[in-house]
Amino acid sequence: MDTIQIYTDGGSRGNPGPAAVGAVLLDAKGRKVEEISRPIGIATNNVAEYLAVVYALQEAVFRKASKVVIHMDSQLVARQLKGEYRVKDQDMRKFNDLALNLFRGFGKVEIREIPRDENKEADALVNKALDLSTLL
Repeated sequence: MDTIQIYTDGGSRGNPGPAAVGAVLLDAKGRKVEEISRPIGIATNNVAEYLAVVYALQEAVFRKASKVVIHMDSQLVARQLKGEYRVKDQDMRKFNDLALNLFRGFGKVEIREIPRDENKEADALVNKALDLSTLL
């Protein structure tokens, strides 16, 4: 598979609190090839944002993408992944390193910061996972 467009979001109810990730992967023609929606336990919002990227990148590696374009509304995580912001927190550094290591599986990785209203589908997947996890 050539290019995969990835939309990711992570969230927690409380910070830290019950958390979940959501991601949508689209092929080069804009067709949805995968949807990720899962609770991740108790975590901060930033950890959830990172894990959403990690899960989506793992799926893109599995699908043999040569290029990924990651769309996210978390300015902090996007800029840390681009190397524009330092990662000071030790826990966050682990997730940052994991994501950067996954980048090596692609010929090209692009990260785009988008407004929250352009990320509604990934956000809905986060809330779906959070709602379902509270029922268990």
